[in-house]
Amino acid sequence: MSDSDVVGTRRLGTWEPSTVEERLDRLESLAAIQQLPHRYGVAIDSRDMDMMVDLFVPDVRVGKDEVGRDALKRWYTTTMSVAKATCHMIGNHTVDFDDADRAHGIVYCHDELEYPEQGTWVQGMLQYWDTYRRVDGEWYFERRKFHRLYITDWLNRPAHGLGNEGGRNALRSYQLPEAYPSWSAFWARVEREGV
Repeated sequence: MSDSDVVGTRRLGTWEPSTVEERLDRLESLAAIQQLPHRYGVAIDSRDMDMMVDLFVPDVRVGKDEVGRDALKRWYTTTMSVAKATCHMIGNHTVDFDDADRAHGIVYCHDELEYPEQGTWVQGMLQYWDTYRRVDGEWYFERRKFHRLYITDWLNRPAHGLGNEGGRNALRSYQLPEAYPSWSAFWARVEREGV
């Protein structure tokens, strides 16, 4: 994955509308796409699995072997039954259009999860690397890739990688900021040039 695949080189991606109608459609599409992560947070925190799966394309891929919203609902029901209360605070959100009906973006999120059986309340910082697709005039998540900076009990000081030591978990978390292709290139240049 190149840096331009993560964050487009133009402010709204590589696709350029050629008419006023296309430009207006892109603005309306941007507003619709930016609602998806906020609605996802509300759906997850309220455990409204029907609302949550309706944010995804009907043919959403679930793991390696399953497809569809019913499979997604089963997976999320199992995954979200581990924590009790949760809170997802949605932050920065970039959107890059690939064409009139496809886009990708990055969403920052601060999450908190209660695990009463362990006596912990954890906090974390993460990003979702999303792809979006318009189906029958509506925008949906096509895929959400989960990247985490840290997750730790509130009683601990946050630190880079904390909580990710065991590798990827059920949510398939990837370590930040190392997930960015530009990260290692930056540090290699610093080391090479002695900056």
